[in-house]
Amino acid sequence: MNWNPNENDPWGRKNSPPDLDDAIKQLRKMFSSSGGGEKGPSFKFSFKFFSYLLIGLLTLYVFLGVRIVNEADRLVVLTLGKYNRVLGPGLVFHFPVIEEIYSAENISKIRTFVLPTNMLTKDENIVDVELNVQYTLSDLKKYALNVEDPEITIRQATESALRHVIGENNMDDLLTSGAAAISSGILLRLEEYLDIYDAGISVQQVNIEQRQPPTEVIDSFRDVVAAREDKERLRNEAEKYSLSIVPQARGEAQRQLQDAEAYKQKVIAVAEGEADRFSALLVEYKKAPEVTRQRLYLDAVEEVLSSSTKVMIDVEGGNNLLYLPLDQLIKKQEEDDD
Repeated sequence: MNWNPNENDPWGRKNSPPDLDDAIKQLRKMFSSSGGGEKGPSFKFSFKFFSYLLIGLLTLYVFLGVRIVNEADRLVVLTLGKYNRVLGPGLVFHFPVIEEIYSAENISKIRTFVLPTNMLTKDENIVDVELNVQYTLSDLKKYALNVEDPEITIRQATESALRHVIGENNMDDLLTSGAAAISSGILLRLEEYLDIYDAGISVQQVNIEQRQPPTEVIDSFRDVVAAREDKERLRNEAEKYSLSIVPQARGEAQRQLQDAEAYKQKVIAVAEGEADRFSALLVEYKKAPEVTRQRLYLDAVEEVLSSSTKVMIDVEGGNNLLYLPLDQLIKKQEEDDD
C-alpha cells in the first residue's frame, strides 16, 4: 500500500507545512506583556534592567581600577601607551582599559644576580668566571619604559663588559692579585653601557666570586701557583735577611769609625804629651846636664828591669850573680795554669 503525502503520515500526524501567520502571532506574544499586550509595562521593565546593568558595569569598572600599593612598591601608569604618572603607596585608582600599569616591587631593594660563564683572556687562555652583580633602581620611569626587559638587559650588558675587560688582561692577573682591578674595570664599563641604554639602573658593586682555569688543566695550574708562592716566600725571606744584616753591618762600620777616631785622638794626645815632656826635660837638661842625664839613665834602666823576670846583681868579685825572682815565677806559673 502506497503512502500519500497529502494524507496523515504512518504515525497519524498531519503532514502539512506550518502556518506563517500562526508563527508571527506566537512571536508577538513572546515580546508583549502578559497583561493584555500594552507597551507601557514592557518599556519600563527594559529601562530598569539597563539602569541596573549600567550601575553594575560601572561598579565593576571602579573595582578593577582600585589597587593597594605597599610601602616599598610603586605603580607606573601609562595612558594610551604614554607615561602619565607614578602611583605611590596606599589605596590608589587608575582607569582600566585606557590606562596600563607597570608594577615595580620593593624599589629600594638591592637586587643581586650571579653570572657564571667562561672567558678568553688576553694571553689566549680560557678561564671559568662567576660574577656577582648588585644593583638598584635609580629611575623608575626609565626602568619601566626605556628597555623591554630590564633583567635580561643588565645580564647581557654585564656579560659584554666582562668579556671586554677580561679580554684585555692576562690569566695570571685575573687569578692572582689583579682580580680587584678587573672588578673595578667591569663596574665602570657596565655603568657606561647602562647609561647608553638609559635603563634607570645603578650598579652598586661587582665582585668576581670565583675564577679558575678549566677542570682539564687545574692540576697543572695549581703546581704553577705553588711554585709562584714558593718564589714569593723565598724572596720575602731574602728581603727579611737583607733588612736584618744591613743595619748590623752599618752599625759595625759606625763602631769601627768611632774606634778609629778615638785611637786617632789618643795618639795625638800621647804625642803632644811626649812633646811637652821632652820640651820640659830640655829646659831642665840645659840647667843641669849631668844630673839630668844621670836621672834619665836611671829611669830607663828602671823601666826595662821592671818588665823583666830576671835580676842581675853586680858583686865586687867581678862575677855577676843571676837572681831569679821566685815570687814572680810562681805568679806567672799560676797565670799560665788558669
